[in-house]
Amino acid sequence: MADTAIFLPGEEISQDSLPKSKKGTLTLGPGLRHIPPSTILSTTSGTLHVDHKKAALWIEHAHGRYLPSVGDLVISQIHHSSAEAYACSLTPNTPYALLGQLAFEGANKKTRPQLKAGDLVYARIIKASKWEDTEIECYNSSTGKAEGMGPLSGGMVFDVSPAFARRLMMGTDKNGKQKGELVVLEDVGEKVRFEVAVGRNGKVWVDSGSVRETVMIGRLLKDVDESGMDIEAQKKAIKKALKEVGK
Repeated sequence: MADTAIFLPGEEISQDSLPKSKKGTLTLGPGLRHIPPSTILSTTSGTLHVDHKKAALWIEHAHGRYLPSVGDLVISQIHHSSAEAYACSLTPNTPYALLGQLAFEGANKKTRPQLKAGDLVYARIIKASKWEDTEIECYNSSTGKAEGMGPLSGGMVFDVSPAFARRLMMGTDKNGKQKGELVVLEDVGEKVRFEVAVGRNGKVWVDSGSVRETVMIGRLLKDVDESGMDIEAQKKAIKKALKEVGK
């Protein structure tokens, strides 16, 4: 990932800023709109991010609010339910998203998860529009498999910025190194066993089986997010945090 530039709502993205795609196709993420035949406009203010390898681009919102986008993985909390769907909270400033009662791997009326208010799920957004309810599902409807999605039991949820969540979700390179200029999950994982789920909506779920270790990981992530630590500063903070929990 590379180039960044600041845009305001309604500004046109120049052809020079677009990634070169071998297949001739581009993937537009949040904050961008395509107007045929070839015009791309920003729909919000923020920084343009371009991933040349994936031929993708998106706007990272300067105001830090999360706006639902199809394909995003999110951590959502059940608020209430009806006979057909659960109403789920993505963030305090977005309308409830709808999660079908049967939108889980292998679910039917007898085997579906029995969720209650306050329960957490890891889900993918399948519909996002200004004029319709946002919809999410806890499985891949194309394959019928959960693919890591579903109810989240135990653990704790920590709030981070949507931009930081995106960096965490960039994964690792071919050498197993975490991308996005972040080493927290990689380095802590060498000393502490834990599970983690990252939501594009600025939520990180962590479960190490130990409250003390879980809090330590969550605090590290929030500190790195809020302070903008470089890799060297991250490593020092990680070493100190691990020492405090006896690792």
